[in-house]
Amino acid sequence: MTPGAETVGALLAAGQQELRQRQADAALLELEAQVLLAHALDVSRSVLVAHPERVVPARAASDYRALLRRRVLGEPLAYLTGRREFWSLELEVNPHVLIPRPETEGLVERALALGPGSARVADLGTGSGAIALALARERPDWQLIATDRSPAALEVAQRNAARLGIPSIRWRLGAWFEALPAGEFDLILSNPPYVAETDAALDALRFEPQAALSAGPDGLSCLRLLAQGAPRYLRRGGWLILEHGAMQGAAVRAALVATGFTHVRSHPDLAGHERITEGQG
Repeated sequence: MTPGAETVGALLAAGQQELRQRQADAALLELEAQVLLAHALDVSRSVLVAHPERVVPARAASDYRALLRRRVLGEPLAYLTGRREFWSLELEVNPHVLIPRPETEGLVERALALGPGSARVADLGTGSGAIALALARERPDWQLIATDRSPAALEVAQRNAARLGIPSIRWRLGAWFEALPAGEFDLILSNPPYVAETDAALDALRFEPQAALSAGPDGLSCLRLLAQGAPRYLRRGGWLILEHGAMQGAAVRAALVATGFTHVRSHPDLAGHERITEGQG
């Protein structure tokens, strides 16, 4: 071994030690150290586990240490690696888009359950394109439009579509309904901003785009806007499906009922919190 050279095993041990500043579970810190070193080396985690004696080039070791420092400061792992899995799709993510969460898969599940065989579907505020891409993969015969007011976010979504080989989605720049073409939709879905602007949780989310997270004093402004505007774009019997905060189910149901939606109901996430609410127009 070249003098001063470092092995995979030594770097992983040192990385876990540095990550302890985050005061997280030891198993999680081990995983994060592996993910970051695998990213720096452009190899799989299994390669690291199988070859702890492997010598790491100095440049990769330096990159790894830089990633560790950023992680200790709280930067999300998905932004450090530029990747996040959603609905078994590997998506590019960066600070222009929210990091897709497992609970958002509930929107996909409800759309698949409610949509007809040849549906016309709009995904409003698409971000990385996660929802639209998952639906296009599952229902290639659906007509999908995905919108976002951020040009940078739409660029990420379009790169994801190109890399995954999903050309069928139409991408539109604009806020909410202003980007939709005329016509009636069978499904309108959205994971809008729903965190109250005074919520302390925003500090933990400070690396993600705040405009995609926060929505007024109670976090409900975008949800109310979507509830009020959707009937003009839904066909008779079409569905609006919204993701919202764990304590906002009752307020979202009330907004949908007040707008004239029927069959209004909420669905829990894996933790048992109401997370998805839908109504039929």
